Amino acid sequence: MFATDLADDAQLFPLEVWHAEEFLAHIDRGREFIGQFIGFPDRATDLDSARQLLRSNAEKSAADGRRLYGIRVGGTLVGGVLFADFDAAAGNCEVGCWMEPAGTGRGLVTQACRVLIDWAFEVRGMHRVEWHVASGNAKSIAVAERLGLTREGVLRQNHLHRGVRQDTEVWSVLAPEWAAARTA
Repeated sequence: MFATDLADDAQLFPLEVWHAEEFLAHIDRGREFIGQFIGFPDRATDLDSARQLLRSNAEKSAADGRRLYGIRVGGTLVGGVLFADFDAAAGNCEVGCWMEPAGTGRGLVTQACRVLIDWAFEVRGMHRVEWHVASGNAKSIAVAERLGLTREGVLRQNHLHRGVRQDTEVWSVLAPEWAAARTA
């Protein structure tokens, strides 16, 4: 198995089914914080459901679709990034993230997303990477801005999360824009 260093004590790695106990412990530590905008805490409530969530994502990854990656700091899983959607045939994908409080404030999500976006464009030949974020999620919007993504618009009240309709902002970057920014 591989891991990519994000910092001296932080690594990005593929999150797989056999990480279910570690994933559940992470979700339990950050359940309320993560659950403000992300559905994982509502779907991973015990070891069986955590395992099923990871298994479902592993099946999608095997079909060249959705992929999950964990972020460890000092050996402890504190968050992750993902390809929430990956359509190689169309050349489009969506990147996203989640983090428990212990992992915030170090730029790890931004760095991890750069790794995913680089891979999407440079290795897989994708044309467009999207970032979907609840309008109230200021930290995630800040990541999109740091990555140099362009805010395209707002899908008004399109997402029902914990009984509340949320607006979703759509941000994106195109392959030529990413390449130009990386060489600048």
